Amino acid sequence: MKSKWFKVKKSSFIEGTFIATAAIILVKIMGMLYVIPFYAVIGIEGSALYAYAYNIYNIFLDISTIGFPIAMSKITNEYNTLKMLDAKQRAYKIAINVMRFVSIAVFIMLFLFAKPIASLIIGNLSGGNTIEDVTTAIRFVSLAILVIPYLSVTKGYLQGHNIINIPSFGNVLEQVIRISVVLIGSYFMVVVLNKSYSLGVDIALLGAFFGGIASYTYIRIRMKMNKQDLGLEEKVKKDKITNKEISKKLIRYAVPFIIINTVASFYSFVDMLLVLRTMENLGFDAVNVEFIATSISTWAGKINMIINSIAMGMTISLIPSVVEAYTLKNFDEVEKKINSSLKMIIYVSVPMAVGLCILSNSVWSVFYGASNIGATILKLSVFSAVSLNIYMVTQSICQGLNKFKTVYIASITGFIVNALLDVPMMLLFNNIGLPPYLGALVASIIGYLSSSIIALYKIRREYKTNYNETLKTLLKMLVPLISMILVLLIIKLLIPYDVDSKLSCILFIVINTLVGGFTYFIISWKMGLFKDIIGTQMIDKIKKKFTRK
Repeated sequence: MKSKWFKVKKSSFIEGTFIATAAIILVKIMGMLYVIPFYAVIGIEGSALYAYAYNIYNIFLDISTIGFPIAMSKITNEYNTLKMLDAKQRAYKIAINVMRFVSIAVFIMLFLFAKPIASLIIGNLSGGNTIEDVTTAIRFVSLAILVIPYLSVTKGYLQGHNIINIPSFGNVLEQVIRISVVLIGSYFMVVVLNKSYSLGVDIALLGAFFGGIASYTYIRIRMKMNKQDLGLEEKVKKDKITNKEISKKLIRYAVPFIIINTVASFYSFVDMLLVLRTMENLGFDAVNVEFIATSISTWAGKINMIINSIAMGMTISLIPSVVEAYTLKNFDEVEKKINSSLKMIIYVSVPMAVGLCILSNSVWSVFYGASNIGATILKLSVFSAVSLNIYMVTQSICQGLNKFKTVYIASITGFIVNALLDVPMMLLFNNIGLPPYLGALVASIIGYLSSSIIALYKIRREYKTNYNETLKTLLKMLVPLISMILVLLIIKLLIPYDVDSKLSCILFIVINTLVGGFTYFIISWKMGLFKDIIGTQMIDKIKKKFTRK
């Protein structure tokens, strides 16, 4: 008899959102915190090199994998709902075979074309990282492409069964192993062996490869232990649907997700390229240019991970939930899921962004050392993270409703808007006396919101979706939000801190987080906002768990 630990567990929409979000928040917190010692070991130039390689890796990873796990989740849930167990099994096997081909092809392409890509990134910039350094870094990180695709599809298969706990734990394990390799490898190379920062970065980039292997091994073991529960039995009734039809559906579902996430990665990459070129033309030196460009594209984003994790966790649970309601033609439930998603994402991510904005100087100092430029970038980038959250959720809703054309139009339009506005906004900010690099962040915010507005408009027009419930909740949310802001500003006036002292900054952040968070959630509770957002049933369930003997 299997113990409770080894049994698979299906989750409801809200419960699945909490499990996935909690795991992703834990992963992102680890992803935030490890950069503190890592940044100290590799320095500004090493951090820029790491960012160059990872931005390219993320784009190729999105192209090769990101659409397939969510497509796998969607197909699995669809066939499961329709009791087509044979088609579900074959869909998983087809996806694995596709990943085998894609992962090898993408790895070879990234490895062979690493130098031209490095030349595209660096351009004529001199005085910082070299093309050779960037080329080697890209080749090291490309090894992860051989593993992550298999891991991603397998997670999608589990999520399609509304099994969130196993892939969520796999995510945590993957991050633990990755961070261990990053920190131990870079420290050993740079500090113990006194090698160059570039070699330390190269070893650190192998963390994604080893983390992927560990997570995939764990998930496959858990799946083998629960073969029957997952519908992986050898003998099931043959379904009429052909492998060709399954393959077409897999690709049709995957491509829009690839576009959604690749566009998000391209935002960072294009911003990095355009900021590098524009800041250089405006007379900034190479070290500052690399610092600004990679802070916008990568390092501010590391801090913002805690905000973006909300959307990631929600998307994992949202997709199969919306697909199930849509497959059964339950459009009232679809509207309810849409409003719940929008309310939850805004309710949680906006106060986090506002808090980070107010505490930007102390937060940046803790992570990377005191820097007025870095803190200024963080102040605005947190709102770019909120707009990215809304973008991810709205596009995922469109996916669940099979509105593929809307996804293409909305995502590509937003990206074009961002790319076209980047340089003009930077020049405008420079002319009116504001830091020019902030123009790139404003362009990103406008781009993401443009995509979200298009998606929401199309959904409303097609399904007569009513957003009044969301708007009412958002208006009520202003009361606890404004109260929290006032409390944080008062604390800032009353409690001094030394921006050059990490301990002082940490204490200041902890005090503000506890008092500000307590203010926001207590007022929200008293106003009944929790009930509006997650529902009475879920609140009762949480109460029972805490009061159970």
